[in-house]
Amino acid sequence: MHIICLGWVKSLLTSTLAFDITQFFPSLNHHFLTLILRKAGFDFHIANFFSNYLIGRKTNYFWNGFTSPSLDVNVGVDQGSALFPILLALYLSPFLYILEKHLKILKIPISILLFVDDGLLLLQSKSFSISNSYLFCNYNIAAILLSKFGLIVEHLKTEVFHFTRSQESFNPPPLDLSPIGGPIFHLKESWKYLRFIFDRKLTFHQHINFYLNKVMSMVKCMKILGNSNCGLIPNQKCLLYRSCVLLIVLYCFQLWYYNHAPLSYPLKILGKMQRKAAL
Repeated sequence: MHIICLGWVKSLLTSTLAFDITQFFPSLNHHFLTLILRKAGFDFHIANFFSNYLIGRKTNYFWNGFTSPSLDVNVGVDQGSALFPILLALYLSPFLYILEKHLKILKIPISILLFVDDGLLLLQSKSFSISNSYLFCNYNIAAILLSKFGLIVEHLKTEVFHFTRSQESFNPPPLDLSPIGGPIFHLKESWKYLRFIFDRKLTFHQHINFYLNKVMSMVKCMKILGNSNCGLIPNQKCLLYRSCVLLIVLYCFQLWYYNHAPLSYPLKILGKMQRKAAL
């Protein structure tokens, strides 16, 4: 939101490309991870511990009375471990460093955000045609670098979306990733990313409608709760509303609730939902 709005102040258009790394946790190379720990300057005992813990791992499968022979587990980490979020960040740090060096050499003004295995490329320019060419180049470089790290980009989950406040007809050129194995992206009206629903003008009408429809169903179901003699008492209704309904309807409301935001539409819908909950 911040980057997009800053670009609009400078009369720049913002384009985004979201990509997903296939089977990220099971694909991490143990030898490469321990090498990164040593290169990062960690104590020898720490690097040696993970080397002994990860490299040469074996597993067995048990099913009723059947026991499989020992199988080598040369790649992958346990997704639920408390330590591995830090190790994952360390694993991707050389990738980000090398990618940044490539972009500086090519003079591509692009930013990248990573949410574990979800990557996001952001680019701002005066033209969507220029943005498409930069996105194509950077996506290709990122996919090649990740493959050298033993990671594969899942092209079918890649998404492209453009943001603009222009009132004129909006028809950006399609982004063709077919030469590198990806799809062809055409104009779409909304984009769902990390459970946020964006539109090109950042009005968030679709985002609000989606979560309000969810809580409307919940509010209607509140009437059937209770025992055979009576329904919920007012205190119970209030507790249920505050602990269940509000958490959904106000999911990331910071995106659309801010100073000088056009709030007449969302407040009207929220008022309708609250009246139904009160009844």
